[in-house]
Amino acid sequence: MSDDAIKWNKRYRTNNEPSYQRPREFLVEQAAHLPTSGLALDVAMGLGGNAGFLLERGLRVIGLDVSEVGARRAKNRWPNLRAAVFDLTRFNLPHASFDVVLNFYFLQRDLWPLYRRVIRSGGVLIMETLMIDNLINRPEYNPDFLLQPDELRCAFADWDVIVYREGWIDRGGRWPRAVASIVARRP
Repeated sequence: MSDDAIKWNKRYRTNNEPSYQRPREFLVEQAAHLPTSGLALDVAMGLGGNAGFLLERGLRVIGLDVSEVGARRAKNRWPNLRAAVFDLTRFNLPHASFDVVLNFYFLQRDLWPLYRRVIRSGGVLIMETLMIDNLINRPEYNPDFLLQPDELRCAFADWDVIVYREGWIDRGGRWPRAVASIVARRP
C-alpha cells in the first residue's frame, strides 16, 4: 500500500468533515455546462461528493481513488457509483470514453494527456486545484503539486475554455486558498 493510500485511508476513517462529502462549490456553480446523461470520471474522488452530484443529475459515474476507505464509503452512500481503488500513477482508460472528467484538488500533470484522450469530442473537463501562491500560508506544501499562474489555461488552450479563473477563495474552511479553476470543452 502506498504512503498516499495510508494517509487518505486514515483521514477518511477518522474524519467526517462534511466538506469531504459534499460536491465542490465550483462544480455546483458550473452545473449548466454538464450533460444530463453520459459517462463521467471523477479522478481522486475521495468520499464521492462530486460523483454523487453527477449521479443525481443523471450521469453514470466511475470514481477513482487511491483510498479503499474513501471508495467504500462513497459506494455505500451512492450504490450506483462505480467506485474503484486505483493508484492514479498507473492506469489507462479507453480513448474517447467519457463525457465529463472531474479533477478537484489533485494535481498530477502527467494525467493531462490522458484527459485529452479519454474525453469525447464535445465532452467537458472541470478542474480546480491549488496554486503556488498557497506557499504564503502553507510553506510546507510541495511546490511540485501546485499550479503556476496561467498553467492550467495554457494546458487546455486549444480547447473551448468556457470558464477560467485564478485567485483566492475562502469558503469557510480552515484557511483561504489560491486556486485555478477551469471548465473546458473538447473540440
